[in-house]
Amino acid sequence: MNYLELIDHTLLLPDTTEKEIYSLCMEAKQFGFASVCVNPVWVSLSAKLLQESDVNVCTVIGFPLGANTPETKAFEAKNAIENGATEIDTVINIGALKDRNYALVEKDICSVVKVAKGKALVKVIIEACLLTNEEKIRACEISVNAGADYVKTSTGFSLHGATAEDVSLMRKVVGPKVGVKASGGVRNQDDIKLMVDTGASRIGTSSAVKIFGL
Repeated sequence: MNYLELIDHTLLLPDTTEKEIYSLCMEAKQFGFASVCVNPVWVSLSAKLLQESDVNVCTVIGFPLGANTPETKAFEAKNAIENGATEIDTVINIGALKDRNYALVEKDICSVVKVAKGKALVKVIIEACLLTNEEKIRACEISVNAGADYVKTSTGFSLHGATAEDVSLMRKVVGPKVGVKASGGVRNQDDIKLMVDTGASRIGTSSAVKIFGL
């Protein structure tokens, strides 16, 4: 398996510069990564830099807390797509999930899915490290019902990132037709292999060039 094709080459730090985004995009193009994952402010530049390549432009919505209104997330997604994003990673309303307000969780996800339909893939970040197994299962079920293309383990900005146990559980819940993205804490090729072997179909990491010695 060519693991490079599964990589979302990620740079989401608040002090990211234009020069760093340029390098990120050039690396993604050179090594054939699936996408670059950048904050919304960098979507337009990334799309311009990658327009002659097969690399997708992914951005994050409601990031990293997920505590925006559905209307705000929908606007963010619409704006990102207009600027050239072809993949949207949106953080769920974690508090609503814990309150068992499942209608709001689904409305939240649907607001982004509706905007992105036919224009961009939607990956739903469930922030698994903050959830019980029951909550992880419910978050995945709601994401599938809402029409998401992927579920994603983590923002990488909370307690910890992806675990093989979470990836395995999420794959079991969503089945074979919905993607699973493992993100956060993926630091070497063994980690990548483990995540893929347990069900991940996309890997989010800021360390891909170092991991593969490229």
